[in-house]
Amino acid sequence: MFDLASVRADTPGAARVFLDSAGSSLPPSSVLDEVIGHLRREAEVGGYVAAQERAADLDAGYEVFARLLGAERDEIAFTDSATRSWLSVFDAVPLAVGDRVLVTEAEYAGNAVPILARAAETGAVVDVIPSDVHGQVDVDAVRALLDERVKLVSLVHVPTNGGLVNPVRPVADAAHEVGALVLLDACQSVGQLPVHVGELGVDLLTGTGRKWLRGPRGTGFLVVRRDARERLRPRLVDLHGGEWTGEREFRFRDDARVLELWECSVADRLGLITAARYALDLGLDTITAEVADRADRLRAGLREVPGVEVHDLGARHAGLVTFTKQGTDPGEVREHLAAHGVTVTTSGLSSTRLDMTRRGLTTVVRASPHYFVDPAQLDEAVAAVGTA
Repeated sequence: MFDLASVRADTPGAARVFLDSAGSSLPPSSVLDEVIGHLRREAEVGGYVAAQERAADLDAGYEVFARLLGAERDEIAFTDSATRSWLSVFDAVPLAVGDRVLVTEAEYAGNAVPILARAAETGAVVDVIPSDVHGQVDVDAVRALLDERVKLVSLVHVPTNGGLVNPVRPVADAAHEVGALVLLDACQSVGQLPVHVGELGVDLLTGTGRKWLRGPRGTGFLVVRRDARERLRPRLVDLHGGEWTGEREFRFRDDARVLELWECSVADRLGLITAARYALDLGLDTITAEVADRADRLRAGLREVPGVEVHDLGARHAGLVTFTKQGTDPGEVREHLAAHGVTVTTSGLSSTRLDMTRRGLTTVVRASPHYFVDPAQLDEAVAAVGTA
């Protein structure tokens, strides 16, 4: 049974109307204590000794994330951000002249820029999959675009600028028919939705700790399925991902950790593992239901405010709620809400250029309530929007 009072008591910032878990969420006390406690220990004995003391806990993190993501422990790697995870994996996908990369209209700028840069470098071609009537990736269009030249399908599970949840399994199944790899950006889904790589059928997955998982900033993770591992050609490898075996010889690790770097914030990684355990203890299905309840309540309230238009697409909705208010700039709405104790953010054209251009939008207000938000706080937020 979900205990709202308990999770709010366990969230130091919950008194504020915090609606930005899609940006950087509020960590629970256990995560805060883990990070601060380890930093204090480093100050007492030094970083190397402190890390060695927690070696078993750090190693157990691979099991925790394997459980969280429906993977095997040797398929898990940790990084310092979702961006680092995504770049490391993408850079390891071989591309050559004439190869094709498919992206969706929900593609995020942090992925689009390196995709376009790599295409320019290698002579690969980038093609955009159109959206269907719901605004999500059109599975029939995917099938029509696929051929043996497609080496990678880049799929965003939940886009940064709206509440839709893209279908994944049918896209992955179609891509695999022509031998393409599927890279899922799960930055906005892990921590608010059940994400099981086996059920989704993707080859590669990346995510962050700071958003819905409620972990520290500066943490990320990735999954490389065993079947995909041998097809990658990692280039950004250090002495952790590889071993210098002779004067001119080396060898790579044979698991996903080939994409890890040796240096990291041990305190933050311990905090990330604690955050994942916290989510598993609450139950992913419970979290999903509570987030959906908050988002649905907020959308319904906003639709009753004169001049407000909700912009979320998709046959299935996630916890991101985007809207505009006629006659008021989204940035002004954000500042007005901040003055009333409500934290939201904005999402602009440059972050999701394809989708925003298609819909004729330049900026939207983005609110993302997590399960620790009291429903009454959502009513406060809606009332504040009404006075913006």
